[in-house]
Amino acid sequence: MDLDSLLRALVAAGGSDLHLKPGAPPHVRVDGQLVAMPGPALAAADCAALAAAALPPDQRARLESEGEVELARGVAGLGRFRITAYRQRGSTALAVRRVAAAPPPLEELGLPVGSTRLVDPGRGLVLVCGPAGSGRTTTLHALIDHVNRTRPCHIVTVESPVEHLHADRLALVSQREVGADAPDAPAAVARAGHIGADVVAVGDLSAPSTVRAALAAAEGGALVIGVVPGTTATEALAGVIAAHGEHEREQARAGLSRILRGVLAQRLVERADGRGRVAAVEVVVGTPKIAAAVAQDRLGDLVRLAEEGEYNGMQTLDRALVLLAREGMIAMRDAAALATDAAGLELAVGAGAAPTPVG
Repeated sequence: MDLDSLLRALVAAGGSDLHLKPGAPPHVRVDGQLVAMPGPALAAADCAALAAAALPPDQRARLESEGEVELARGVAGLGRFRITAYRQRGSTALAVRRVAAAPPPLEELGLPVGSTRLVDPGRGLVLVCGPAGSGRTTTLHALIDHVNRTRPCHIVTVESPVEHLHADRLALVSQREVGADAPDAPAAVARAGHIGADVVAVGDLSAPSTVRAALAAAEGGALVIGVVPGTTATEALAGVIAAHGEHEREQARAGLSRILRGVLAQRLVERADGRGRVAAVEVVVGTPKIAAAVAQDRLGDLVRLAEEGEYNGMQTLDRALVLLAREGMIAMRDAAALATDAAGLELAVGAGAAPTPVG
């Protein structure tokens, strides 16, 4: 058994993830569901050998010392994959995520018309959030691709690891991998301005030091796009503010209110026809009213302001679910399960004379 054979099986199954751990057969995730592959359970020695073959010597050493390591791997004829090797119960396991050959166009991601204005030229901060596995990284790279194709500028990415490879289009794209090209993410973000970055894209804005570096870069004139923890726009913004010490938070809110372009918070929902999943996207745009709510510590007002801000390209999660259900793309039961107001969602869908969902 070798890793490339398992990756071929993953692609053949149409899966997004491959999980390998001792005591269980290989599992693949297809349309969000984890399915065991035919065959015997893996032994600890099998997983250790698969990891050793996939990791270069320096990464094997990091796995032993830190208990986890992540890298990207390209396989001819199959594509690119993000591999996480980690220790569990004293043995080695692997989780492999399949990376799309190219990010989809923004219009295929379920974003309202006009959302591309979030990445117009100029300084600012755009945040992308959602649960793990919701396509946050795909959306980040779709935004990068949109900028790359529409204007001449210098885009610098800070990633761990580099997943999608971006060829230069109208823009120049410099992709920096943490650990290989830069000592750490905060340093790479802070130094982006020194190498002439107009746009800085950050694959992980979870560490407080990286968040602070990103805000400083945006204040300094760059457009910063980053993936942050949180399942809603409110949670994402609260996390950015919480990355600062308590005595710094008022200043952080003021700074964030000046540079916030918008937040995209997405969930993946199973399609009604069973053919994959579709994104339901909450969109908050940094209008003066949103900026005031951030500066005045009124994040609880964001949903109401988003409901009132459709003209500016805003969209609540419930509104996104209503539109998908009306089009018959998702089943009502799935929409209602995610909605903050299930009864209101059902009334809104009915008022729109939705097609009958499939399945």
